[in-house]
Amino acid sequence: MPKYNLRVNGSVRTVESADADKPLLYVLRGLGLTATKFGCGVGQCGACTVLADGTAVRSCRMTIANAQGKAITTLEGLGLASKPHPIQTAFINEQVPQCGYCTSGMIMSAAALLSEKRKPSEGDIRLALDGNLCRCGSHVRAVRAVMAASGQRG
Repeated sequence: MPKYNLRVNGSVRTVESADADKPLLYVLRGLGLTATKFGCGVGQCGACTVLADGTAVRSCRMTIANAQGKAITTLEGLGLASKPHPIQTAFINEQVPQCGYCTSGMIMSAAALLSEKRKPSEGDIRLALDGNLCRCGSHVRAVRAVMAASGQRG
């Protein structure tokens, strides 16, 4: 069975899979990284968003073969409980999560935006989070959280 070496949250993980087209989402969850959620399975809801070389990607659409050689970051690798990433702190402070299902995907999309633009506009933020569906309607608080994390509100 073929082996794939993946860089996940700063560590190399070797995964065996007969299927090169296996979604990265399933691999991550199999590694115990369960913050990445299965939502729609077709890349439209954003619940499975992770960072691949710093870019927000849908892990349900990225294959294990395509993930090889990229630095994959999940919510578990973004920050620590003792030292959370600024966007994690802002999401907590703004009380963004309701049911929480979409939260990790939103945080990862926001983290990608903030690594690209230190001071994004509200329009930039809305565009970056546009692909992250939230049935609870917490997008307004998420936008406030990203503004706070970028130092534009506090």
